[in-house]
Amino acid sequence: MSCYRFINAQQGAYPVRGLCRVLGVAPSRYYAWQQGEQRAIGAQPPAWEAALVTLFERHKRRYGTRRLRVALRQQGHRVGRQALRSALARRGLRALQPKAFTPRTTDSTHGLRCAPNRLLDQPKPTQTNRVWVSDITYLPLADGTWAYLCAFQDVASKYVVGWQVLHTMPEALVTTALQRSLWAQQPAPGLVVHSDRGGQYCGNAYRALLHRHYGLRSQSRRGECYDNAQAESLWSRLKTEELERREWPVFTNLADAQASVADYFDYYNHERLHSSIHYQTPFNAQQQLFQSTALNCPA
Repeated sequence: MSCYRFINAQQGAYPVRGLCRVLGVAPSRYYAWQQGEQRAIGAQPPAWEAALVTLFERHKRRYGTRRLRVALRQQGHRVGRQALRSALARRGLRALQPKAFTPRTTDSTHGLRCAPNRLLDQPKPTQTNRVWVSDITYLPLADGTWAYLCAFQDVASKYVVGWQVLHTMPEALVTTALQRSLWAQQPAPGLVVHSDRGGQYCGNAYRALLHRHYGLRSQSRRGECYDNAQAESLWSRLKTEELERREWPVFTNLADAQASVADYFDYYNHERLHSSIHYQTPFNAQQQLFQSTALNCPA
């Protein structure tokens, strides 16, 4: 305890000047400290702290200090990550943290012919709708069963272009999600669609659908899970930011899972800032890439 705090605690029993004399403290310094303490108690929190709480609640605990700092600076508040950590700790606010998930949704023992990995040693695309990635993940339902989600995401913009949620994982799960993506984006011929080695991505219907739209199939190498790292990263974000903030078993039924996934991807595409695209939203990144492509096209 500091001398000033001791004097403040004992001033009801002893004269302040006597306490100051015993402790070798100038009375004027004690009174200046006391006034400062009173001002601190009555002071309002800084404007950035109120904005911080609003952002944290708006994004439902999905933002850590990096994204919170960027979002606050976009609002005109320049504040460091350590100050943000302290403010969050004072208020008992904690961002969602990634956790490990099972079970496996990929069965590569189907015996069907897989495509080569066309992304190996290739630079990252700088135009939208040149390369998409896809994968399947599971969603736990209240009755103890699972729903399964397939999504397609643009590599350059991080925009989730289409998805489907079903109670099982037939080839139709993938083809429906792909058809929705193609209708929404209408990519030019030569689109590369990359996935893991799951049987749904090797079926005749999936291959025919890609062929009709002049797309190229690409798949991960055997045993190389990092070949489809971007799709795995999307699932990590979904499960951390949507599933972890809910009570287990997360979704009431299939309809609840479908509606929740649609809401999350709408948030993901239009509100969530992404560090890999310079803290933009995927929608804004996609629009900028569209404009850049149009400007660079010959007349």
